[in-house]
Amino acid sequence: MKKKMDILYEDKEFLVINKPSKFLTIATEKEKNHTLYHEASEYVKKQNPKNKIFILHRLDKDTSGIIVFAKNEKIKQAMQQNWEKLVTKREYIAIIEGKLEKKKDTIINYLNSTKTLHVYDTKNQFIGKKSITHYEVLEKNSIGTMITINIDTGRKNQIRVALSSINHPIIGDKKYGSQKNNYGRLALHATKLSWIHPTTKKTYQFIAKIPKEWKKDFKKGIETYEKETND
Repeated sequence: MKKKMDILYEDKEFLVINKPSKFLTIATEKEKNHTLYHEASEYVKKQNPKNKIFILHRLDKDTSGIIVFAKNEKIKQAMQQNWEKLVTKREYIAIIEGKLEKKKDTIINYLNSTKTLHVYDTKNQFIGKKSITHYEVLEKNSIGTMITINIDTGRKNQIRVALSSINHPIIGDKKYGSQKNNYGRLALHATKLSWIHPTTKKTYQFIAKIPKEWKKDFKKGIETYEKETND
């Protein structure tokens, strides 16, 4: 039996889902059906065979957390055309290798990609797309450092490249230099997303709970984060 989708919110225009790790957002050449988009589409069609969904943004296959689908093309176009202005918060939790010296900082990278679509940090500002990543430490211990991340830009693999560029790759991210795999997955979770409706101007805010398996190692950091979130 397939595990049910973790639906955080649903109305006539939006479907908000907490995506598990190791699950594609949309299809690739190698995988067509085992995707969040496919399952979400099947879900809305059960309500009405004419129903459709439209992708607004993506998460990497190995990243868990909040994904939003639109239920009609009009809202999809309005959201995507003004995504950077309408989305007011994109927050993540990550567990990274090593202990960060700074309590908080901003990482600026210029990202480019190879022919095989591997994203990397380049010093050449003329060929790279600027990415801005802010982090703040929640807890440090012998395993690594748990941080919150907020991004001003939504580049592919932005967070993973940013943290690798300061020699603190995300645990489980072998692609970008991690030597550890404590959780059998990439330790990156999209935990908060807020946006303003393009026509009604209503503010939507959603939180996806931090994965339970991280709590045994970073209980203090998670409790601090959850307390600040609920205040």
